[in-house]
Amino acid sequence: MTKIVFIFPFANCALKKRIFTNHFYQLKTDKTMGLIKEFKEFALKGNVMDMAVGVIIGGAFGKIVSSLVDDVLMPLIGVLTGGVDFTGLVAKVGDAELKYGMFIQNIIDFLIIALCIFAMIKAMNKLNKKKEEEPAPAPEPSAEEKLLTEIRDLLAKK
Repeated sequence: MTKIVFIFPFANCALKKRIFTNHFYQLKTDKTMGLIKEFKEFALKGNVMDMAVGVIIGGAFGKIVSSLVDDVLMPLIGVLTGGVDFTGLVAKVGDAELKYGMFIQNIIDFLIIALCIFAMIKAMNKLNKKKEEEPAPAPEPSAEEKLLTEIRDLLAKK
């Protein structure tokens, strides 16, 4: 239950000020603790932790792909195009430099990352389909069904 104490500018009662100050401090503390508790519940959920790991691994993967493009693919493409260094491709417009070579390199980075993510999602979907396609084993017949089956078999023999 929340106590509301109004302090008017003309009321200088020390008791009222102390009640208001203590109550305000208590509300502030309760809100802070509630916020911390809520954040802790949010941060410790499995999905958030999985997402954090994914972001960290994604950052490292991005560096690997950038290195692959910068150090392996672009020099090969440069050799195939007659020794063109894409990082040095620059167009000057007045005082501005348009580094379209870096843009081409970033497009290749993006395409490689998109291809890897596509392959990963496709593989995961394939695994999920296999799990869904596996039929559940037939349930064990109940004792009543077993007894009826035996009766049917005995009647069939006669």
